[in-house]
Amino acid sequence: MNTFYKNLSMWLIIGLTMILLFNLFSKQQPLSEQISYSDFLSRVEEGAVTDVYIDGNDISGTTKNSTTFITVAPPGDSELIKTLRENGVNIRVKKQEDTPWYLTLLISWFPMLLLIGVWIFFMRQMQVGGGKALSFGKSRARLMNREESKVTFADVAGIEEAKEELGEIIDFLKDPKKFTRLGGRIPKGVLLMGPPGTGKTLLARAIAGEADVPFFSISGSDFVEMFVGVGASRVRDLFIQGKKNAPCIIFIDEIDAVGRHRGAGLGGGHDEREQTLNQLLVEMDGFESSEGVIIISATNRPDVLDPALLRPGRFDRQVVVPIPDVKGREKILDVHGRKTKVAPDIDWAVIARGTPGFSGADLENLVNEAALLAARDGADEVSMEHLERAKDKVMMGAERKSMIITEKEKEITAFHEAGHALVAWMLPEADPLHKVTIVPRGRALGLTQQLPIDERHTYSKSYLLSNLRILLGGRVAEELIFNELTTGAGNDIERATNMARKMVCEWGMSEELGPLAFGKKEEQIFLGREIAQHRDYSEATAIKIDEEVKKLVVEANNAVHELIGKNLDKLKDLAHALLEKETLSSEDIKEMLGPPANQSGNADAGERKKEETADEDSGNG
Repeated sequence: MNTFYKNLSMWLIIGLTMILLFNLFSKQQPLSEQISYSDFLSRVEEGAVTDVYIDGNDISGTTKNSTTFITVAPPGDSELIKTLRENGVNIRVKKQEDTPWYLTLLISWFPMLLLIGVWIFFMRQMQVGGGKALSFGKSRARLMNREESKVTFADVAGIEEAKEELGEIIDFLKDPKKFTRLGGRIPKGVLLMGPPGTGKTLLARAIAGEADVPFFSISGSDFVEMFVGVGASRVRDLFIQGKKNAPCIIFIDEIDAVGRHRGAGLGGGHDEREQTLNQLLVEMDGFESSEGVIIISATNRPDVLDPALLRPGRFDRQVVVPIPDVKGREKILDVHGRKTKVAPDIDWAVIARGTPGFSGADLENLVNEAALLAARDGADEVSMEHLERAKDKVMMGAERKSMIITEKEKEITAFHEAGHALVAWMLPEADPLHKVTIVPRGRALGLTQQLPIDERHTYSKSYLLSNLRILLGGRVAEELIFNELTTGAGNDIERATNMARKMVCEWGMSEELGPLAFGKKEEQIFLGREIAQHRDYSEATAIKIDEEVKKLVVEANNAVHELIGKNLDKLKDLAHALLEKETLSSEDIKEMLGPPANQSGNADAGERKKEETADEDSGNG
């Protein structure tokens, strides 16, 4: 509103000025007869003129015939007044007034004032990010105060080890003597690294909320500018501000934008980035001491960072912010549940177990989707049903209710998914079956979902072979029932082939080739340290690799043929139930087939992501 009144006042002033100038310089158009001065004198001497009005050199008058005229007298005509009096002309003279000083000043200085106003306008337009024009070298870091930093460690869950590491730094800033009395020194830098969505930036905001010290926040891309040398200048200015406010914390988000490995490019833009990185290295551990200034950075690409940036003395600590485990997911869901109106019977442990591999951002999105579904249904609170529907939507995609599927396609999809489900139910090494559906979701016509019981980080060969068989179960079921193959198993075959190739080339699970790794991974500096696969084996070895990959897949396919062939009645029961209900839970399948072969759970420990046998291209899952 203040801006509106300011603009209104400015336009009013401009309008009044234009009116004033128009009235000042405009001339009235002559409505009387224009005569020469000699003609005027002749009329006076003839007695035809009765009245005269003199305004400087301008003369207007009236004749005996009541006509008016105007003329201009030459300057310095001293005989004019005498002539007019001798001929009985009534004389009137306009009083000469001085032009006001402000009008004289305005007329004299108006062009200069106009230029100054235009210059000020353009300079105001060039203000960017709070920095004045031409102040490109100033840092764009934002100083956060306690009112802005409302996030605390209580709002961060699922990454307890990272919180402990950073909590120690906050203790150091609050009471440095507690550590320095033993000869310790404050860490200069902390690098937070982990997959996207795990809470690195949230952790930094929590530090700002917990620490009683100035907290500067800036993004790595804020250093980069189109002008050469600006990035390095901004780094210097950032550390100057930090030293003035020491002890303080400087947080650089997405540091890989400026901290990539040097030598990763040949252009001027890359040279500018390298200058910025060099200045950052010098400021973090140069001749000048930056005591009391702690740098905290976040990245999800630690592999592309320059080694000089990662050495002790610069980033002394590298804190991994991982994907949360099942207990961490439960705590994260509880944190987001506090901000949402949920039903009292919500069991976050069930949702946490059903979301393996989810990051903190994924879980926040899940709770938000559940709240949107509840609002759409007109509910007063988020129920367990809403959370389950939101989980299915996030994991498997939205239901495509408008998709038209023929009865034949629906039958093929039902047997395809029944094949996946039957194999998963009959294999003791497989993950427990959670849900089977032939409702189209995302890009899949159907989907079979498995959920792990225990946390798992490593995979046994028997577990991988079981997954191969489950992936091929849909294709084999189609072949046995309809005696033909469809394109619905395309994604299953692709995933099975990739898994078998990894078993042979990366994990040494081939008896013929032994415990060897094939295919060297190289990091190309001039491609930004992107990973590329390099073939480091002979053509004969490549033939053996292909043979072993084919052997694994074919043996799994034959085993599935035998397994489903012995249980065709169970396959048909599952398919018919799917055609009737469209979605079957593990309890529904248990009533039909009895307890699963893996009912005791898996003995191996560690976390693994969900295994969804779904075709994401064209056809069944």
